[in-house]
Amino acid sequence: MSEDIFTTLEELQQQSPEAVLDRLIETLTEQKNYHRLFDALLMKKKQALGVELLQPTSFDPVPEEQKKEFEHAYIDAARKVGSLFLDEKLYSDAWLYFQTIQEPELVAEALNKINPRTIPEGKVEELIQVCVYEGANPEKGFEIMLQVNGICNTITVFDQMNAQLKPESRQKVARLLVDQLYSDLVQSLQYQVQQKVPMAPPTENLRELMAGRDWMFEGGAYHIDVSHLNSVVRFARLLNDDDPSLAKVIELCEYGSQLDEQFQYPGEAPFEDFYPAHQHFFKALTGEDSDRNLGIAYFEKKLEQEPDDEDKQMIAYVLIDLLTRVDQNERAIELAETYLSQFEDPNTFSFTDLCRKTDHLDVLQRVARGKGDLVTFAGALLDAQSQTQAQES
Repeated sequence: MSEDIFTTLEELQQQSPEAVLDRLIETLTEQKNYHRLFDALLMKKKQALGVELLQPTSFDPVPEEQKKEFEHAYIDAARKVGSLFLDEKLYSDAWLYFQTIQEPELVAEALNKINPRTIPEGKVEELIQVCVYEGANPEKGFEIMLQVNGICNTITVFDQMNAQLKPESRQKVARLLVDQLYSDLVQSLQYQVQQKVPMAPPTENLRELMAGRDWMFEGGAYHIDVSHLNSVVRFARLLNDDDPSLAKVIELCEYGSQLDEQFQYPGEAPFEDFYPAHQHFFKALTGEDSDRNLGIAYFEKKLEQEPDDEDKQMIAYVLIDLLTRVDQNERAIELAETYLSQFEDPNTFSFTDLCRKTDHLDVLQRVARGKGDLVTFAGALLDAQSQTQAQES
């Protein structure tokens, strides 16, 4: 840094403190030294408030009656500096400021415009870090990860992190993985068909590619990493009921069901028969009444026949999830009261939330009374009263 600027600041000090700080801000802006610019902007505010300047970002020296005014200046400075970093495409630095003032939207929007195919190699890990691990835009981070690092790495990281993500982010990433795996599998089968039946018309539909071609699976053949297939089908249970990618998931289940038995890895109850069980689940969500009834009956039979209490709870959890998603709340509440009334985990299942969301606070009162839980009983009692009053008014 030139010695001239130090001399200039000394000379401006004879003029006024404001002149020194204005020149400091101008110089730091020209140098794109934005982290120190943040300090300088807050120094200027502290100078105006008559507060010592050598701890520019600290609230401690600020008198109580001036803290609100300083807080507004802090937010404005963070917003300004964060925007300057965004202009330079320094997303991690920008996120530091916008996250601090709880304004994540601008960074998320800027990250959303990135084309994963054009990211310089040296920027990939930085973008994944800020998007996924720091939470600026998880779905974009997983899109970058999928494009650059491949589906194996993406599945592993998503498996580790999906409980930490918001539901909408989980759904977007699950859809991303379903679409990618489906596309990869179609491409692989299309190549095999063209090798054996050169005149066959091309199709992008997995079911059409498999139709009448059992020879594809002879000798334990497979056409995609079967562990990836297993994971992606499992992730697909995160998708919304009306998600168009569910049709692809059903086809992936049909493909998986034709694989050699050694490649049909069993899941946890009630998905021991992994692909057929998932097929029942997804068809119940998306199909006609007959598919819905068949799917529900499939899981009800598993619940009835399961001797292990812990597995019964797992089956009940899946069945309750399915029932609530197809608007059969009465049956869902009945099962929940029998098997899961003790569960209160916000990341998996909450009996209280289920009762509240399905307007069954009377059931929650009954269970709370049985457990001797006065607090939950009182809350359910009064919330039910408020709902009744609101409906009557």
